[in-house]
Amino acid sequence: MTHAPLPTARLGAHGPEVGVQGLGCMGMSFGYGPSDARESRATLERALELGVTLYDTADAYGAGDNERFLAPFLAAHRDELVIATKFALSIPPDRPTERVIRNDPPYIRQAVEASLKRLEVDVIDLYYMHRRDVNVPIEETVGVMAELVREGKVKHLGLSEVTAGELRAAHAVHPIAAVQSEWSLFSRDIEAQVVPAAAELGVALVPYSPLGRGFLTGSFARAEELTEGDFRRQQPRFTGENAAANAALLEPVRAVAAAHGASLAQIALAWVQQRAEVHGLPVIPIPGTRKPGRVEENVTAATIRLTEEELGLLDPIAEQVAGGRYADMTFTSAGRE
Repeated sequence: MTHAPLPTARLGAHGPEVGVQGLGCMGMSFGYGPSDARESRATLERALELGVTLYDTADAYGAGDNERFLAPFLAAHRDELVIATKFALSIPPDRPTERVIRNDPPYIRQAVEASLKRLEVDVIDLYYMHRRDVNVPIEETVGVMAELVREGKVKHLGLSEVTAGELRAAHAVHPIAAVQSEWSLFSRDIEAQVVPAAAELGVALVPYSPLGRGFLTGSFARAEELTEGDFRRQQPRFTGENAAANAALLEPVRAVAAAHGASLAQIALAWVQQRAEVHGLPVIPIPGTRKPGRVEENVTAATIRLTEEELGLLDPIAEQVAGGRYADMTFTSAGRE
């Protein structure tokens, strides 16, 4: 199968050029039930062949397992890709299933050293604050992150799930290359304030879960269909009456997909990719997958152009979605705006 070259976009004013679609690697080690390591490794290689150069992980994904899993791939292709990882979700030694948000300077320094060791790299290309601890001034947190840049441990800085005000305050301390937040046909809350602030500051948007955690692909219709241990079983949108109501919202996506001879996933991704033109900023979604064939399918979405009429069918979906992104929205930008 041949594919057109994946276009590129820049992460921030001075960041690296990357393919306009990245790869979320979390599910290869954590969160979505059992995975096949060999198939996941093949997925990484196929993504790179197709022009995907931004690979996203975090220290909290499998308590470091995902970073360790990526290390051999990074070693083989270090000069060809951009590796992004995150800090902030600390795992208490006596409560391994819990996460405690920490943005304090000592923890950041501890976290970056641990990630460098697990990834087996000398420098992290893009280092995100994964979640915001409102008890620590963001200027203090970003100040320490900026020190990591000066020390050569990190190249560029990113923030995840921050408000527009937090982004502006952080950017005043040190240039922010990217903001990562959930953004899809089902989740558009960041468009009110975060996206305009990012466009104003020249910051790229890196949407996670652009496929609605798989729900927008039609691969499952309710949480009970998912394997034990899949964290989506606990998310409000995929349970009970919410799941049934949200499944019905896929009909316009199916209609547009049929018109293009495309999959639901490709239409959902094409919509996200087209946000770059709508809002005037770089948009690099990071759909997660563990199968080479799915990467091929996803990358093709970058070539699909939705018409104004089709966008008109898709745009009303988000306001009809039942249930929140998380049971507790406190730690998202929408929960603090």
